[in-house]
Amino acid sequence: MSDGGLKLGRVQRVWAVLVALAIGVAGVTWAGCGDDDGGGAGSVQQGIDEGVEEAQKGIEKGKQRAQKGIEKGKEEAERGIEEGEKYEGRYAQ
Repeated sequence: MSDGGLKLGRVQRVWAVLVALAIGVAGVTWAGCGDDDGGGAGSVQQGIDEGVEEAQKGIEKGKQRAQKGIEKGKEEAERGIEEGEKYEGRYAQ
């Protein structure tokens, strides 16, 4: 498998983990963690909103890291192509 394929696989795993975390946070918040202080639907909704906001921050951070990884991989590929072209010119007859 090429380096590009490995990096794409990592990006997909990061997304899967972030989605799973978002679902988990929403589920825990929805359940109210067993707390029954009479806060009712308002506190549950607030917890859901906070969980969603936290999940969105995590997804955004994951997207930024994935984009940096893609950019780094692209730069490395371009350098590799340039190096290959240098050697090709030296050894071509």
